[in-house]
Amino acid sequence: MADNSTLVSETGRSLLADSSVLDSKIIENSKQNVFSGSVLDVEEEMPQIETRVVLVQEAGKHEELLKALEEIKVPYIKTDTIEELGDSDSPEFETIFVVSDFQDSIFNNLCKADCRVIGPPVVLHCAQKGEPLPFSCRPLYCASMLNLVLCFTGFRKKDELVKLVTLVHHMGGIIRRDFSSKVTHLVANSTHGDKFRIAVSLGTPIVKAEWIYKAWEKRNEIDFCAADDDFRNQFKVPPFQDCMLSFLGFSDDEKANMEEMTEMQGGHYLPVGDERCTHLVVEESTVKDLPFEPLKNLYVVKQEWFWGSIQMDARAGESMYLFEKSESPGLKKSVSLLSLNTPNSNRKRRRLKETLAQLTRETDMSPFPPRKRPSAEHSLSIGSLLDISNTPESSATNGETPKPCAKPSKNSTPLPLKQSARWQVAKELYQTESNYVDILTTIIQLFQVPLEKEGQLGGPILAQEEIKTIFGSIPDILDVHTKIKEDLEDLMMNWTESKSIGDIILKYSKDLLKTYPPFVNFFEMSKETITRCEKQKPRFHAFLKINQAKPECGRQSLAELLIRPVQRLPSVALLLNDIKKHTAEENPDKITLERAIESLKEVMTHINEDKRKTEAQRQFFDVVYEVDGCPANLLSSHRSLVQRLETVALGDDLCDRGEQVTLFLFNDCLEIARKRHKVIGAFKSPHGHARPPASLKHVVLMPLSQIKKVLDIRETEDCHKAFALVVRPPTELNNKLLSFQMTTEEPPKEDWLKTLCRHVANTICKADAENLIYTADPDSVEVNTKDMDSTLSRASRAIKKTSKKVTRAFSFSKTPKRALRRALMSHSATEGRSPSSANESYIGSRLTSTSSLAGIPSPSLVSLPSIFEKRSHTLSRSTTHLI
Repeated sequence: MADNSTLVSETGRSLLADSSVLDSKIIENSKQNVFSGSVLDVEEEMPQIETRVVLVQEAGKHEELLKALEEIKVPYIKTDTIEELGDSDSPEFETIFVVSDFQDSIFNNLCKADCRVIGPPVVLHCAQKGEPLPFSCRPLYCASMLNLVLCFTGFRKKDELVKLVTLVHHMGGIIRRDFSSKVTHLVANSTHGDKFRIAVSLGTPIVKAEWIYKAWEKRNEIDFCAADDDFRNQFKVPPFQDCMLSFLGFSDDEKANMEEMTEMQGGHYLPVGDERCTHLVVEESTVKDLPFEPLKNLYVVKQEWFWGSIQMDARAGESMYLFEKSESPGLKKSVSLLSLNTPNSNRKRRRLKETLAQLTRETDMSPFPPRKRPSAEHSLSIGSLLDISNTPESSATNGETPKPCAKPSKNSTPLPLKQSARWQVAKELYQTESNYVDILTTIIQLFQVPLEKEGQLGGPILAQEEIKTIFGSIPDILDVHTKIKEDLEDLMMNWTESKSIGDIILKYSKDLLKTYPPFVNFFEMSKETITRCEKQKPRFHAFLKINQAKPECGRQSLAELLIRPVQRLPSVALLLNDIKKHTAEENPDKITLERAIESLKEVMTHINEDKRKTEAQRQFFDVVYEVDGCPANLLSSHRSLVQRLETVALGDDLCDRGEQVTLFLFNDCLEIARKRHKVIGAFKSPHGHARPPASLKHVVLMPLSQIKKVLDIRETEDCHKAFALVVRPPTELNNKLLSFQMTTEEPPKEDWLKTLCRHVANTICKADAENLIYTADPDSVEVNTKDMDSTLSRASRAIKKTSKKVTRAFSFSKTPKRALRRALMSHSATEGRSPSSANESYIGSRLTSTSSLAGIPSPSLVSLPSIFEKRSHTLSRSTTHLI
């Protein structure tokens, strides 16, 4: 292959030769020079060799380049042709040529003459860093790949490889022919070969050749670095490059998902049996034999190879995941020995019965229930997934005949000769606790620890904030239940009827109260994070697929496993109730069990109360993020959101008639917000989660004490689902009427008005909330909803908005007050008048100008004053009548 060959350029130097060889020669020569210099110092001083820079053609016209050379104090000369210099190998000067174009004939002539050639970006880079010009045995145009060590694999065309190697050298990179741990980047044209496999195992970035070409295009950018992660990730080699995949044994949904993932990861998929296929991915749990004889060049792999490649972000080695036919002669032999058709069938039946009984006992200790058919899974309740046996009677009815153990192990429970009902339920409590601890351990060891592991291939799968949100306080819960399990195990090992089970629960009740609320309260957020990350991050999706298919996971999803802590405490409370039923009255543990049950109820009550507060806080923040300009004093510990109502404004007091208005009813105030006309961009939190833009604009935050009456407007042909509020702000002398029309069916208008009046009455400390509701005719308050959705109404609202914009554009109030005050003071100082008199004269002139503007007739506004005057007179009369 080409990557093992030696390529020679025109100058006769090996392009793939290790740069370290050349560097070592340079170091040896410099050491010899230093040594010889120290000897000759005794006799005479060595002459100083001055560095001289020659700016060739276009480089001499670069103003920034000239300034950079002056900063590093290097003399330079300009020339258009090399012949003007004569012999550049002068003993008095070390000549460095600066060439802007590494493709023209002058550059080629300088290279043939073994001259030192650099590009303008190198000079600018050294001036920026305050460093001297570098010594390079090759032409160096820029420092984009400085300190990068590259290795190539899969390139068969010699010309292409020569061009790539030359560009890397021009950017300051180093080439290695053999792959080693010192290589920083592997440039791959194929996903086959030893170099690719080693790079995957070491986590070395693997990129396409396009990475070098695009880096060369950015050669004139001084601060550009080709190793930047954002730039490099655009050219990484996808896991399934050059792969043709087929899928066998998967459901239609799973197959469609895997085919979509294949294309996302750079591969292609083909139907099963296509000769062009390179990999056949098999679902090993459903496929026992292949439907055809595979070709020699076809990899038949398990699905773990597929998801593992996506998780690593590189194609995994096929040898570890090859699919093998499931043939077990030993199992067939054991089944034949248990056949009931052979002689001595009684002994065979007894042996089979003992074997099945043993298997049943082992299954009881498994932390995961047996896999059921899909129809049976859907019929299970959530609570049935928690424990293998939900009732104490299940262990008594399964026909077990416990025998005392000769050597009790840590995982075994000593069985007394005579079982009591109390012992049976205590045994079930211990078994379910042991299973629960195993499940929590699986969650941590199988999911959390690998996600938190440093140095993951391909980088971290999830951010630390996302991992913390998903798992929460699971490690703390495991620590508490591990101690409970050990105490229960000790109790069962030394069982007597007088042993207290309640004391164990009471001992850890405070720890349960401390560890469970943080997890249960944010469990929904944990599930949402799992769903979101699984959709947005293919590597996390592959990680879940790999681990959820493992036997220790019981083929359950991570979300299904994380629900166990939510179910555990109610299950323990039920088991303690059963133990109490089978505990004698004279047994001291009877009272202790009652106290233990009460402590668990207190923990669950605290969890529910804490969850309610947490949900209320989340609702608060949702309102704050949704309403632009929401007052900060809305957030209060004693305040809670009661209801939200979507309406349309029927008046012009708060906003334009017909605008969509949202009412947020809190227990002591009413937040009124209108729909935004122009939505800004999404807000991005510090954790990287994009929030939707604020869709509402704050209008007013009204205390409920300002609401004097609530008007239930009668339903007529011209008025539907309308209501009004009679309010008196503290800065106003008269009441105001705010009218709205409900736009949703839920809640019903009657229920909404009753809820509103009840909280108004609670705020003003009145018991008669019904007396706040008044029924009014639409005509008495001039409320009409007939034209709200008409074309004419929408056109009139658009005209109003346009007129407002025009008025605002010509408004004098846009001048800042400070600027006006400063101008007035300076004007009064020049004319010898006091600021107050100047201010009065300015106000008078301003009023005169605005009044003159108001006198200009406008077709759209000429009849508005009379209408507003008539409406305000009618409103004041109707409000006085109501009061």
